[in-house]
Amino acid sequence: MRFLVRDRILGIGDDYWIEDEHGRKVFLVDGKAMRLRDTFELKDAQGRVLIDIHQKMFALRDTMVIERDGQTLAKIRRKRLSLLRNHYRVSLADGTELDVSGKILDREFAVEYDGELLAVISRRWLSVVDTYGVDIVRDDADPALLIAVAVCVIHLAEKEREEG
Repeated sequence: MRFLVRDRILGIGDDYWIEDEHGRKVFLVDGKAMRLRDTFELKDAQGRVLIDIHQKMFALRDTMVIERDGQTLAKIRRKRLSLLRNHYRVSLADGTELDVSGKILDREFAVEYDGELLAVISRRWLSVVDTYGVDIVRDDADPALLIAVAVCVIHLAEKEREEG
């Protein structure tokens, strides 16, 4: 499955649609303005909230939390002691981890589980300006979760660039 994301610098309050490869609107990323922390909702085409994304308060390192129905699905933070600045760890609620690495700011990175590729985020195969693709490789993967992971790591990388 391939999804197309209009690439904006994610600011609080920004909303944008994610389309499937046929141009149908599938997910809406709804940025919540006027909040103390960075907050987004991933909604389906009917407006139902599928995933809540927010910045963890009082964390030593920037951490984003992904929740579904009030339950934490994942926590995302830059990997500690990594020589690459573009390396993130996604700690899932079941104790497993996803690894995100590549050129985050260039929108060229991969999401892996235990060395197995789950998704590729890339601009290379698209001709539409300011758009990147999220190509879900495994059929049994959760597209909403993987899109939320991509939104989070891009947001964290952009924020780090602004602060650094």
